[in-house]
Amino acid sequence: MVLKMTDELIIKDLHVSIDGKKILNGVDLVVRKGEVCALMGPNGSGKSTLAYTLMGHPKYTVDKGEAWYKGKNILELPPDERAKLGLFLSFQYPQEIPGVSVSNFLRTACNAVKQSPISVPDFVKLLKEKMKLLKIEDSFSRRYLNEGFSGGEKKRTEILQLAVLQPEMAILDETDSGLDIDSLKTVAQGVNAMLNPGIGILIITHYQRILNYITPDSVHIMVKGRIVKSGGKELAHELEAKGYDEFIKEAEVEV
Repeated sequence: MVLKMTDELIIKDLHVSIDGKKILNGVDLVVRKGEVCALMGPNGSGKSTLAYTLMGHPKYTVDKGEAWYKGKNILELPPDERAKLGLFLSFQYPQEIPGVSVSNFLRTACNAVKQSPISVPDFVKLLKEKMKLLKIEDSFSRRYLNEGFSGGEKKRTEILQLAVLQPEMAILDETDSGLDIDSLKTVAQGVNAMLNPGIGILIITHYQRILNYITPDSVHIMVKGRIVKSGGKELAHELEAKGYDEFIKEAEVEV
């Protein structure tokens, strides 16, 4: 099966396992450019597995299904080719890289995914512009990546990567976890500043609170490795009021 070139990330009947244990059980999802798609679900539902599978983490085995973007089944591509197509993943638990400054890391990453290398002056201008947007001090760029960073600083760094790399399809894996309200607002402001018709964003989250600051176009609830309900932004408010138990029971009945 080959889909035509499209601005949508189309996930079809995706089944994924880890060490023989099934995690995803037939996920169907479409993320469109120019829109924010929220994926919500309890712990262990498979949300992060979906994110890492889309970016090509070797730990996850695709048993069945496809994920089409720009006319290619990205599940058949190595991670670097997926990044060059315009895909981006913001990690839930960003790794420390001692000895590598934030600035050098971002410039290397930028040159790795762009068609042509960016000059040092142009990169410095871009970096300062995006740091100002996220209310990050200039000295931050000289620190080693995530070393000694607070939870909020790590998440701001992830959004700074988003701002600098300017991907076309961004997956934000629980970017709100561990953030106080001020950090959450700043991160949300940065994400909102990135919104335009040329980028699609998949926000993965447990809670509705980040959606108070980033308005989703669609909301999808994942339980036990599959999406059990989809709707508009009002679905997040329904979930906040009812909790996950009702959706878990509905999923069990359907099985």
